[in-house]
Amino acid sequence: MSKSANKSGKVYLVGAGPGDLGLVTLRAKECIENADVIVYDHLANPDVLGWARDDAEIIYAGKQPGESRTQQEITSLLLDKARDGKQIVRLKGGDPFVFGRGAEEAQEIATAGIPFEIVPGITSAIAGPAYAGIPMTHRAHNSHVTFFTGHEDPTKTESAIDYAALAKLGGTQVMLMGVEHLGVVTSEMLKHGVRGDLPVALVRWATTGQQETLTGTLSDIAQKVAAKNFEAPAVAVFGDVVSLRGNLNWFEKRPLLGKRIVVTEHESRRAR
Repeated sequence: MSKSANKSGKVYLVGAGPGDLGLVTLRAKECIENADVIVYDHLANPDVLGWARDDAEIIYAGKQPGESRTQQEITSLLLDKARDGKQIVRLKGGDPFVFGRGAEEAQEIATAGIPFEIVPGITSAIAGPAYAGIPMTHRAHNSHVTFFTGHEDPTKTESAIDYAALAKLGGTQVMLMGVEHLGVVTSEMLKHGVRGDLPVALVRWATTGQQETLTGTLSDIAQKVAAKNFEAPAVAVFGDVVSLRGNLNWFEKRPLLGKRIVVTEHESRRAR
């Protein structure tokens, strides 16, 4: 039932962080706890839904291959629920304004005259490398960081990525959502003068128990990805800071990484 036929609700565009529940902000948790409706994406850790009220409506809106819900359908859903007077959390992996189409949704909501709030989240572009022991900046290696996406709007007739500018800029460069296009990206970077021995790392399922990191150079990383069938979701880091991973790799050295823990019914009861 709607709260009011005449009163508009509010949409909270919430960043769910990179995967580790400990990296979700207190504000994000508060929004989830108070929401009437939660519309969540594929990369948002579903465990955060445990914070929702029992009567909250939970809607999955992940846009994986073969899934039918379009971006326009998602936006229409948010607007319809808000017009019913609902408090809606639009839960997006990472940060909603970092290659997450959150800005597009916010524009539609603002145009419709519906109140909204942006709740930033920790982006995987920073958290992924950090959990792999790769700092974004280091005084001995770089003075700037560039973020770009390898998954552009498919309706574009040509790429908007300025590879010549990337080659000239140098520093640390981080690519999101482009593992399947890595061969094209590295080929273009090499073609525009980036050195072949530039260190590169890919971090998949960053900050979770399934985290895995693959390292190489600009000239061989695409071949390594193909050989290992290293699939998305992954963050790619290009730059000399990747070489620091050797002694800064802290998370993947933990003894339980990648292992699943089974709690028996007897142990579960005893822990209560």
